Amino acid sequence: MENSGGIQASLAGRYATALFGLARDENKIDAVSRSLDSLAAAMAESSDFNALVTSPLVSRADAAKTVRALSPSLGLDPLTANFLGVVADNGRLGELKPVIRLFRQLAAGARGETTAEVISAHALTDQQVAELKAKLKARIGRDVAIDAKVDPAILGGIVVKLGSQMIDASIRTKLNTLATAMKG
Repeated sequence: MENSGGIQASLAGRYATALFGLARDENKIDAVSRSLDSLAAAMAESSDFNALVTSPLVSRADAAKTVRALSPSLGLDPLTANFLGVVADNGRLGELKPVIRLFRQLAAGARGETTAEVISAHALTDQQVAELKAKLKARIGRDVAIDAKVDPAILGGIVVKLGSQMIDASIRTKLNTLATAMKG
C-alpha cells in the first residue's frame, strides 16, 4: 500500500489506508465517503452515539453489537458497515474521527483534489463552502476538498490550512497582533 505522505504512521492512518485500499479495489470510494459522512454526522448530532464511540466504559462486545445494529439505520454501505464492525471488535471506535479525516484526504488525493482544513467560529453554509472552494482552486490550480471544523475560540473569521500554507484571518489572531503592537 502507498504511504500517502505519512498517513500510515498512526493507528488511525493504518485503518484509513486499509479502508481506502478496499474501497479503491471494489470501486466504492464515493459510497464509502458518503457512509463516513453519515457516520461523522451521527457522531456530531447524537451525544449517545458519540459516547458509544468514545467511551472506554462500553465493552468491545456491546459496542460491536450496537454499531452493527445501527449500521442499516445510518445508511452505511456494506463495506463501511463491515469495516465499522471490525473497528468495534478491535476496540478502536475511539479512532473513528481521525480515520474519517484521513480517509477523506486519501479519497481527495485519488480524485486529484487537495484537502484544506478550515476552521471557523460558526458552521459554514453550503454557499460559503462553494465560494471558498472556488477561491482556493483559483489560488492553487486544483480542486480542493474542504474539511470544515467549528472552533468558537477563534471568535470570528476563518483559518485555512492547505498543505504547508496557513491563512489565519481569525479575529483572535488579529486581536493578539493588536495587543502585541500596543505593548510597544
